[in-house]
Amino acid sequence: MDSSFVLYLGRHTLETALLLSAPILITCMAVGIIITLLQAITSIRDMTLTIVPKLLAVSVVGMAFGSWMLQIALRFTAEIFAQIENIRH
Repeated sequence: MDSSFVLYLGRHTLETALLLSAPILITCMAVGIIITLLQAITSIRDMTLTIVPKLLAVSVVGMAFGSWMLQIALRFTAEIFAQIENIRH
């Protein structure tokens, strides 16, 4: 195992993690900005107003993108196990 393989593996791992987390993180950011603007306009400072919409949005995004995220994770896992098998032999 050389250093280029380790760099490839690290980069591929980070790219996969970013790809899997992007839909949920983008949703949380968008909902957070919208709720913050709504709170600034109406002067309502209730903590449940920020948490509940984020939880609902994340659950909807999780259900919508869940199968895609699972396919990406399974493909990555299969590739890692194939690489481990190649290293052993």
